[in-house]
Amino acid sequence: MNRLQPVCRIVCMAAMVVILGLTGACSRKDGAADADKPVTIWWAQWAPADGLQQLADEYQKETGTPVKVHQIPWSNYQDKVFLEFGNSPTEFDIVVGDSQWIGRGATKGLYLELTDWLPQAVDVGTIHPRALKYLCEFPTGSGKYFAAPCETDAVGFAYRRDWFEDPQEREAFKAEYGRELVPPETWEEFRDIAEFFTRPDEKRFGCALLTGRGYDSLTMGFQQIMWAFGGNWGDPTTFTADGHVNSPGAVKALEFMKSLLAFAPKGGENYDYGKTMEAFTNGSTAMVMDYFAFYPSMMEQMGDKAGFFMVPMEGDVRVISLGGQGFSISAKIPSIRRQKAKDFIAWFLKTENQKKWITKPAGFTANTDVLKSPEFRSATPYNAPFADSLEFLRDFWNVPAYNELLAEAQKYVGEALDGARTPQDALNELAKAHERVFAAEGLRK
Repeated sequence: MNRLQPVCRIVCMAAMVVILGLTGACSRKDGAADADKPVTIWWAQWAPADGLQQLADEYQKETGTPVKVHQIPWSNYQDKVFLEFGNSPTEFDIVVGDSQWIGRGATKGLYLELTDWLPQAVDVGTIHPRALKYLCEFPTGSGKYFAAPCETDAVGFAYRRDWFEDPQEREAFKAEYGRELVPPETWEEFRDIAEFFTRPDEKRFGCALLTGRGYDSLTMGFQQIMWAFGGNWGDPTTFTADGHVNSPGAVKALEFMKSLLAFAPKGGENYDYGKTMEAFTNGSTAMVMDYFAFYPSMMEQMGDKAGFFMVPMEGDVRVISLGGQGFSISAKIPSIRRQKAKDFIAWFLKTENQKKWITKPAGFTANTDVLKSPEFRSATPYNAPFADSLEFLRDFWNVPAYNELLAEAQKYVGEALDGARTPQDALNELAKAHERVFAAEGLRK
């Protein structure tokens, strides 16, 4: 036996003890750092995030745990979030993500599953079922949760109440169309009102729709018309798009949407969320489509000149594009940070704190008790139509490849609005493109 071996063993064992001691010290140090670190939330840069930080400050006063809401401009929010998910641990504990992100977050190991925890943290019976289905659950109908409600939203319309209530306008409209000038219940009534108020010589226009090509605004604007007219994106069980997104109803919806652009301001075929807001606040447009979350700032500028109504029906069918985001906890953070994130979300979802949330600009809740309360419905001119809209919400594909599907929808529906393709041709090509995405993702059955 080599006489050096025992000595080497002793030296190696001593080194191991030192290393293990240092590792344990580092682990204790890291654990202490995690315990002291604020709960970090990433969200887009807008008024609801300001309101969330205000609530978070109250949480710190109650619990001693600081919460920091880090805001990122909408234009690069999605990119920054998914880039950060490449790190372990992530800088954020909680991300407030779009409903369409949930499939990717759930299947790629990015979002912590909350199936067992959420029903313990809150009575899920108090969460509006559409919000629970689209903002929290994946796959749809599975009962598996990867998010909790944060800001619930829906597309709605703002209208120039002062124009609608002008006696001369009311008299002229009734003489021409044979009915009262009131917010429309159907898309046909919407079209008539848009036509009536379109007076380019006076720099007045009838409507501004969501038609923007960046991210999802055109898709959110079109899909609710498509659904009402009988079309849909595809079969969610077989992932077949052909015969659905290019059906007669879908084509008729796109033709109808395109016809409404005759009553829009110049450039109205490419209006994002900000552009429709601008068309309203600059005093040029009678009715504009946008998410309810943008309406508090509109009210600040327009005051009682503004009124609000739900997305119209086609016949007796009303469908509305879902908006809003849920809280998801990063799966790439230590257990102590996960627990702190859960503690904050559970506190936020308490009814007494949801009552505080709704006092913040665009702090729209999914709590059914709060939504039904007279205090909420009467608090602003947009609260009642918002609450009523939740019954009709539907969402775009939330599968992991949603971004690819969204890009194709934006492209082909946009080409139809621009006149580069007929609505039928555009939707035929969209059906093919979506089925290629489904096939590439192995979703076709």
